[in-house]
Amino acid sequence: MFKSSRFSITDVSVIIAIITLSLISTLVLKSIQGSLYPTYFVFILLAFLTFFTFLKIDFEVLLAFSSHLYFISIILLVLPLIIGQVTRGAIRWIPVGSLTFQPSEIIRPFLLVFFAKYLTEKELNLGRLLRVTFFLLLPFSLILIQPSLGVAIITGFGFFGVLLASSINKKYIFLSLLLFSLLLPSFWFFLKPYQKERISSFVNPARDPLGRGYNSIQSTIAVGSGGLLGRGLGKGVQTQLNFLPERHSDFIFASLAEELGFVGCFIVLFGLFIICWSLLVIVQRAKSPAARAYVIGAFFILFIETFVHLGMNMGLLPITGIPLPFVSAGGSALLGSMISIAIAINAKS
Repeated sequence: MFKSSRFSITDVSVIIAIITLSLISTLVLKSIQGSLYPTYFVFILLAFLTFFTFLKIDFEVLLAFSSHLYFISIILLVLPLIIGQVTRGAIRWIPVGSLTFQPSEIIRPFLLVFFAKYLTEKELNLGRLLRVTFFLLLPFSLILIQPSLGVAIITGFGFFGVLLASSINKKYIFLSLLLFSLLLPSFWFFLKPYQKERISSFVNPARDPLGRGYNSIQSTIAVGSGGLLGRGLGKGVQTQLNFLPERHSDFIFASLAEELGFVGCFIVLFGLFIICWSLLVIVQRAKSPAARAYVIGAFFILFIETFVHLGMNMGLLPITGIPLPFVSAGGSALLGSMISIAIAINAKS
């Protein structure tokens, strides 16, 4: 059930990258949102304890309990709708004492484990594919109801990564993508008003610089004003004077760019690159088809989260509220990322 404590070069590289990202995150968050501390230290400590705990659990054990993990995940997604804490019109968080947790961020790696096993344990046919689609739509819908469009999208990309690694006839994937493309415009009618505004402001943020386009404009200003070494911790104009909204979460990269400049951004991006590269190495050494599928799904999630966050911070993509892994403030997102990477490390032979 438990693995030995021997670490490979890949494991050590990932651990060093995560520690580096966490240290930079702490420095920047202390500078721009000092009120998060000391409470946020609890999440950081809990995240690292969880990370090293899951490093001890063999991947095959998680596969054996994958159905149970899926069932528990669904229960956790339902709980916010029953006892959740409402924040700005969203019901995503469960209060636990003085802390709050967002289940949709934490359960994502467990859903990947379930899908990795389901899509690789038997030969895939159309009927089995339809069943797994239902298994995806159930948590996907529960996440959208909260609502959390960004988390739902990332979860979908994770599933797509697992699907690509399965033995499914790729024509089914092509047909699914074609169907999704045809249905995509209809999703507009299911979006909340503020989500529609985010997409509209992306098309032309300058049309309403003090309204819909404000976030995007302030973010690009912050990114461009940092220069090589940045203005210095606590000296950012956009961040310290509150021009930049959600500077500790959705726009942490812009805050980082303004205060630590290109050098700080390079270190963060290099750390994320090391983790992504390590996941690709693990794919080549995966102990089973299910392990390989899981790691590819985890890679897709990490890569897309990073890509979308950078894109929306630089005005290249619509604002979707997706955090930067291991850097943005968000205890639940940090926990989910730590669990995901720890499981991936255990997926190699």
